[in-house]
Amino acid sequence: MSLRDGRWRFLLVLPVMAGAIALLIWHGPNWGSVQNAFTLVRWEWVFAAIGLNLLSVLSRAYAWETVIKQSIEPPRPGFRLVFSAFSVGLFANAVLPGRVGELARVAVLRRRIPGRRGATATLVGSVFAHRMFDLFPAVTLVIWVLITAKIPGWALTSIAIVLAGGIALFITALLLARRANRDALEGLGQLRTLLVRARLGLAVMRSPTAAATAAAFQFGGWACQLFAVWAAMRAFHIYESISAAGLVLVLINVATIITLWPGNFGFVQIAIALPLVNYGVQYAKGVAFGVGLQAIEASVGVGVGLVFLAREGLSYAVLKQMDDKERADEASLGSG
Repeated sequence: MSLRDGRWRFLLVLPVMAGAIALLIWHGPNWGSVQNAFTLVRWEWVFAAIGLNLLSVLSRAYAWETVIKQSIEPPRPGFRLVFSAFSVGLFANAVLPGRVGELARVAVLRRRIPGRRGATATLVGSVFAHRMFDLFPAVTLVIWVLITAKIPGWALTSIAIVLAGGIALFITALLLARRANRDALEGLGQLRTLLVRARLGLAVMRSPTAAATAAAFQFGGWACQLFAVWAAMRAFHIYESISAAGLVLVLINVATIITLWPGNFGFVQIAIALPLVNYGVQYAKGVAFGVGLQAIEASVGVGVGLVFLAREGLSYAVLKQMDDKERADEASLGSG
């Protein structure tokens, strides 16, 4: 039984899930108060938050399309295809553990550009480059939050670790992008060819205009998400400043950077509710807000994702098989 076997994955995740459940019980709120918080929800703010999250998705998809245009030679997939693949990836991230949506969007887009040798590795590289452009708005947001928000000590440590890792990955991406060369594919072995094709996905790093465009779209996506958090806070009658919403956005990204189960549900709610106590928000209301915020974000990812999953003629079972196939292909190429 290999580590890729689903039973092994379950056994590895089970202790972490048990710890999160124990933490939720130990730091558990008054569940009656949580229920009451939902009865007072202002739905106009919920719909505003959903709309802002949808705009965030559109902006991020445009950023990925910008990256792809620098990575793949014509004819390139249009925005509709890119948005479709991106949406399916959001759905996979929402319902499957391990952030497999990044591979799922590659698999969906790869089906739409048949006959492109090495396209899978290049698209994987483009996903990596796209994620690296999150660093600019993330650093800006963190600096602003550090100056204006009330941050508990444990959150400072977590944020510092994640930022350090992100900066290291971005520097690595820049160095790899500088070495990418299509002509270097000739005469290479299978593994080295795979690595070169993956570096081609980072080509946007060598084009200042395209890089600035992708970064601008990512900034737009983060800004929409920030205001979506702010709107969701008002839906739950949490009338704090936009800096408090920024703190929540930072912490929800830290809490979901590694998803061991769908959405890291439970752990996310604790990560949101505890810092809001410093703002005078009752813990139960903070937990209810955390549940509502995650439901709002999931409604966009799952709702839009299901539409494009159907448009691609796929099902949840097929999506999971596609992810398993992508993992198997990577393993076979790596051992070749």
